[in-house]
Amino acid sequence: MKSEVLACLMALTCGAASAQQEGDIDWSKELKERITINGYAQAGYTFTATDGVKSNTLDLKRTLLWAKARITDRWSFLFMTDFNSQVQEFYTDYRVTEGKELTVRFGQFKNQLSMENPLSPVTLELIDVCSQGVTYLTGCGSDPLFGVNYGRDLGIDLYGELYDGELRYNLELMNGRGINKKDLDNKKDVIVKLDWRPLDDWRFVASAQKGYATAIAYSMYDIVYDSGYPDNTIEVGETYRRNRWTIGAEYKSGPNDYWKERSMTLRAEWLAGQDKDNTSFGGYVTGSGPISGQLDWVASVDYFNYNKGAHFEDGESNYDQMNLIGGLQYWFYRKCRLQLQYCFSDPWYSEPVHRVMLQTQVAF
Repeated sequence: MKSEVLACLMALTCGAASAQQEGDIDWSKELKERITINGYAQAGYTFTATDGVKSNTLDLKRTLLWAKARITDRWSFLFMTDFNSQVQEFYTDYRVTEGKELTVRFGQFKNQLSMENPLSPVTLELIDVCSQGVTYLTGCGSDPLFGVNYGRDLGIDLYGELYDGELRYNLELMNGRGINKKDLDNKKDVIVKLDWRPLDDWRFVASAQKGYATAIAYSMYDIVYDSGYPDNTIEVGETYRRNRWTIGAEYKSGPNDYWKERSMTLRAEWLAGQDKDNTSFGGYVTGSGPISGQLDWVASVDYFNYNKGAHFEDGESNYDQMNLIGGLQYWFYRKCRLQLQYCFSDPWYSEPVHRVMLQTQVAF
C-alpha cells in the first residue's frame, strides 16, 4: 500500500511538470493549492497487572495518512488509509448552499453518533481514545455482534450550520454494517445529531441512531441462565434491532492549537443502546488542562453497563465496568505529544486491572 501511494504521488508530480511545459497552466501550483496531505502515528508501551499476572508490550496503534482534494470551491474529495489496518475513509463533499447551511457527503466516513466518535485521536485526551460507551455503541471495536468497524460506515450525510454556526446538524442514512462491507440486512440506519453552541465556550450535543444489524458472532454480553445453562438471546445470522441515544455537554475555556496555546476542556456524556431486548447504558467525564508550559493534566471517570438485563448463574445482573484514568501529556510540537497515563479498571469478569501506558504521537 505504501508503494502504491508513493507511485501515485510521483505520477502526479511528473504529470504536472509535463503539463506545465505544454500549456500555460502551472499545474504544480494547482496541485499545491488544491491537494493537502496529512497524517499521524501513535505508538507506545503498555504495562498490565491483574490478579498477580503481569504483562508488558510495545505497541503501534495507528499510522494514518489522508489526502484531501479541493476540486472546486464547493466540491472536495478525501481518501484516508491506516497502514496499521485498512482503508478507513473515502468520501466526497458538495456544499449545496452559498453558505454553510447545507452540505452533502457521500461515501465512507465516521458516523456522527456521540460527541467523541467524530473527533480525531490526535486531539482526544486518552491513549485509549474513546470511552467504553462510545467504543461499544458506535462500533469502534468491542461489540462482538457487530464487529470492529472503527466507528465508520458507508452512507450519506446531510449536514450544515444555522444561525451563524450556533446550531449544527447531521442527518445520516447509513448501511449499518461498517467499513468496506456490503449491507447484510437490506435495512438502512438513520442517525440524527444536533450540536447547539449558545456560548463560545459551551456546546450541548444530542444524537440518536435507529436501525438494524445482522449478528456475525455470539456476544459475551448476551449470556443468560434462564434454563440453568448459558444461552444467547441473539443468534449468529439473526437480524436484530440496534438503536442508540446520547446526550452530552462540553466546556472549553478558550482557543486550542494543541501546542503553545491550550485550554481547559471538560466533556461529559450519557449514552444508551438497545440490541434486540438487551439494554446498555453508561457515561463518562473526561478533562484536560494546562499545568505549565506545554504540560497538561488528563483525567477521566468512565462507567458502562454492557447489558443491564443479563442474568448470571447466581442470578445477579452486573455486566458493568468502571475505569479511572489519570496522567500527563507534553506537547513538543503542534499536535505532537508524549502521553503517560495510569488506568484502574474494575470489570465484572476479573479482579481489578492496573495499566500504565506511555505513548508518543507525531502528526502533520
